[in-house]
Amino acid sequence: MLTFTMSFVTLQAQNSSTLYKGTVNGKMPVTLFLQSVENGCGGDPYYNGMYRYEKVSNWLELNVTEGVKQQFAMVEEGFTGLMILKKEGDQMNGTWISPDGKKQIPVQLKKATVSSKELESYRNKMEQLNYENHDC
Repeated sequence: MLTFTMSFVTLQAQNSSTLYKGTVNGKMPVTLFLQSVENGCGGDPYYNGMYRYEKVSNWLELNVTEGVKQQFAMVEEGFTGLMILKKEGDQMNGTWISPDGKKQIPVQLKKATVSSKELESYRNKMEQLNYENHDC
């Protein structure tokens, strides 16, 4: 009789969170939280994101798609706007575009240094935002 011993290895998805701060149109302060999540099927990571205009708006959930050469399309939940950003080093720069395409505004962001406790609070806020937008 053969006895097989199997080892189960639990692989935890590697999440990488980054906070960016900067401006829209050179003057409106904005904060962007972006989280890459490893794809459990072995493919490219996917992204969760949210941003807000400081002291002006609530957090807006973003549907994030990464293209080639670290270009990102970030569509606001409900398609109230779209950002197309390119990551270069610790910066993300690009354009916010209105849903009708008539308004295009420059976006300039730089990676912000935050504590792991602060990052955890952003992760929790993003989870809550996703729940608010998608719960039945």
